[in-house]
Formats: sequence, C-alpha cells, structure tokens
Amino acid sequence: MRTADTITIRRAGAADRPALDRLAGRDSQHLPSDVPSDEFLIAEVGGELWAAVGMSTGVLVADPFRPSGEVAEFLRVRAERARDPVVITRSAPPLLRIARRAVAWSRAAP
Repeated sequence: MRTADTITIRRAGAADRPALDRLAGRDSQHLPSDVPSDEFLIAEVGGELWAAVGMSTGVLVADPFRPSGEVAEFLRVRAERARDPVVITRSAPPLLRIARRAVAWSRAAP
C-alpha cells in the first residue's frame, strides 16, 4: 500500500473543527456546535479528511465526492468498539481491507 493510500484513524482536536464543519456541509449535515471537536473520531486518507463520527452522538459524516462509504463504515465500527469494547460486531480486518480497496480504486480512477 502506498503512503497516499494510508488510512489514519485518530481523535479530532480543536484545530480540526473547521475541517469537520466543511465535511459535514459537503454531506448536507450540521454538526452540533455544543459538541467539542475532541468528541469526534476522524478518518484521513493520504492526509485528507474523508469521514468523521461523533463518539457520544454516533453522528457520521463522510465526503460524498469520494468513495468514502467503506472508510466511513470502518470508522463507525471503530468508534462503536471504542465506546463499548464488549460489543460484538463484524470483524474489523475485513472492513479495513474493503476500505483500503476503495481508497486504491479512488486513486486509480482518472
């Protein structure tokens, strides 16, 4: 996998709030202003924000102009596991493979 195809999952910080708001706008959603930025888990691909999920609210936003569905699903599962590590969900490794294929496909598209 190339560096540009790397999926990074991390907790958002205060500096990420403008990017979160832009992402939500692209997804025709509005993030609650009373929820701090650090309550979001974000997925970046090649350093670009593709999806975010609210840790307490479960609100999921994703870039509709990228093949971000699989990345968003992987992020949702990761956030669910972080909230409740006892929750039994689909296995993350297959989801990660699917997300990586979607990223590779988007990079290969003209």
